[in-house]
Amino acid sequence: MKRREFIALLGGAAAWPLAARAQQSERMRHIGVLLPQAADNAEYQTRVEAFQQALGQLGWTIGRNVRIDTRWATTNADRIRTSAAELVALAPDVILAFGESAMPALRQATRTVPTVFVQVADPVGAGFVDSLARPGGNVTGFMVFEFSLSGKWLELLKQIAPAVTRVAVLRDSAIGSGTSQFAVIQAVAPSLGVEAIPVNVYDASEIERSVGAFARSSNGGLIVTAGGLTQAHRDLISALAARHRLPAVYPYRYFVAAGGLISYGPDVIDQYRRAAGYVDRILKGEKPADLPVQAPTKYETVINLKTAKALGLDVPASVLARADEVIE
Repeated sequence: MKRREFIALLGGAAAWPLAARAQQSERMRHIGVLLPQAADNAEYQTRVEAFQQALGQLGWTIGRNVRIDTRWATTNADRIRTSAAELVALAPDVILAFGESAMPALRQATRTVPTVFVQVADPVGAGFVDSLARPGGNVTGFMVFEFSLSGKWLELLKQIAPAVTRVAVLRDSAIGSGTSQFAVIQAVAPSLGVEAIPVNVYDASEIERSVGAFARSSNGGLIVTAGGLTQAHRDLISALAARHRLPAVYPYRYFVAAGGLISYGPDVIDQYRRAAGYVDRILKGEKPADLPVQAPTKYETVINLKTAKALGLDVPASVLARADEVIE
């Protein structure tokens, strides 16, 4: 062997351990994701993509330095509990939980695995954290909104449909935020000359029956509160509002994209991007107890003018002026 080749061989051999050490130094981290929806839910797929894109911007690449295990648990309570237990058994470094229907199952499964929630209305009242500023324990995350927002839905409904004197409030009574959102609407209703009527959401047949019964009387409107079940039945709810010619206000844009009249609520996708920031900080050593629960920073109003026309409504210029998006 020539001297030059021998030196090159030694140099290459010396480099191998260095490359191996560099590769080994980048430890593979593990994230669990719990979604209380079906795997074919396009809206939740968009949210997962936003979360993963934000992680990528923070330097986390799936298969290189992070592994993600996702459980699509549907809205079934038993499936959610089973999926939560499965994720905890995998011993992830952190779990991302979507919605407040996922959190009770995770709280039952673990009080130690760091958890970041998104779209929870009342984390203190639900017992997930000690306080917003100092969460304590293993949980922190992002509130979906403050309950005072619920009163603005009724104000917006009266602005766009002044003839409304009765409003059916679709809520998930199984979660505390469903009751709390209705309470705020009910408190505002007398000052606007409106009677607020709660409609509990359990399954499709009950929603159809309750909305149909409500629509038999005149001057009615709908307010759809935020919750996993109202999200799961959004297509049905929008279709019922159109069938019975009920002006309706929704908490999120995707209801309006599906044919609903108007929405006012947080930019949900932004929250999932921000959640990636908390996951990143936990993976780098920070504790959930030291990360304050955050409220939304972006809200949006979306109007479907095609739906307004079908209902015979003239959208006031003041409402159009505040819209972030107008669907025609």
